[in-house]
Amino acid sequence: MTKKPIIALLYDFDKTLCTTDMQNYSFIPSLNIKPSEFWSQADGLSKREHMDELLAYMYMMIQEAKKRNLPINREAFVQMGKGIKYFPGVESWFPRIDKYGDDKGVEIQHYIISSGNEEIIEGSSIYKYFKKVFACEYLYVDDVAVWPKTVVNYTTKTQFLFRINKGVLDVAENAKVNESIPDEEKPVPLQNMIYIADGLTDVPCMKLVKANGGASIAVYGRGKKPIAKQLFNDGRVDFLTEADYSENGHLDKIIKCLIDKMADSDKLMRLHYKQVQDNL
Repeated sequence: MTKKPIIALLYDFDKTLCTTDMQNYSFIPSLNIKPSEFWSQADGLSKREHMDELLAYMYMMIQEAKKRNLPINREAFVQMGKGIKYFPGVESWFPRIDKYGDDKGVEIQHYIISSGNEEIIEGSSIYKYFKKVFACEYLYVDDVAVWPKTVVNYTTKTQFLFRINKGVLDVAENAKVNESIPDEEKPVPLQNMIYIADGLTDVPCMKLVKANGGASIAVYGRGKKPIAKQLFNDGRVDFLTEADYSENGHLDKIIKCLIDKMADSDKLMRLHYKQVQDNL
């Protein structure tokens, strides 16, 4: 039986699927400070120490929790994912798009590539729909967060496109992701990728997917259109639309049209490779 071609939908998380930074829902309120205060302090630490801003916020999370005797174990962070609020239609989006792909003869795979906390995403109601989540994560010793295990910033995000492309999803496996593999043997061709995100930190991934025949979409929340519009006008993305995942909404229609196009293109590509092999 021939395997179904795969189309991968790749998402940022904060302000793409959920309405603000994931730490703003439960973690920062538990500190009894305003989100603006926490992020200002993290930004100040980053600038003062010439430090990656993601390492700065991860350090701040641990230090501020310790000051208040709050738990910094994995389960505590996972529980914070339960307070996440999503854009309209998000929670019904994944099974709906999966079914549409199945009807078109393709397998839909969903991935997260985020600079947020993997642990918080793990606690979210939509975590079960993702084949893999690539996000910042802590190393735990005796069930206590002690060190950043994974950091996903705007440039390192691009490595995960190639991991998905080649089916090498273990971040500890570096040799295989750099091996030369014939395009026809890669599980998820770059032209079968759709990247959905909201901001400038996603530009490298947006450009890479778009340049290799896939599609990039900038989404925006209420009052946040200028950034998405800039991405579109600068040619970084193919589409821009409000972050509304409801059935028959603009984003829903764009994705379904892209699935139609990619399913047909994949069939043509496979016919081409078969013809080449038959005539060698």
